[in-house]
Amino acid sequence: MSDQQATGTSDPTYNVISVVYHALQGAETIQKYLDDAGTEDELRTFFEQVQKGYQRAADQGKQLLVSRIEHEH
Repeated sequence: MSDQQATGTSDPTYNVISVVYHALQGAETIQKYLDDAGTEDELRTFFEQVQKGYQRAADQGKQLLVSRIEHEH
């Protein structure tokens, strides 16, 4: 049985879902690092930039998913 048959979702769409999930997990994890950084501005700036990158990737993936799902049906 292929992965698509097992999940009901094409592999590329499944992959985008996985990337969105992991990007959101990354953004959530970075929040803990921000909390741990306290008032250390250099660390906070770095973690904020990384978190924004995760959020941007998740947002792009969500937009891509909408497009893919609309075209699958």
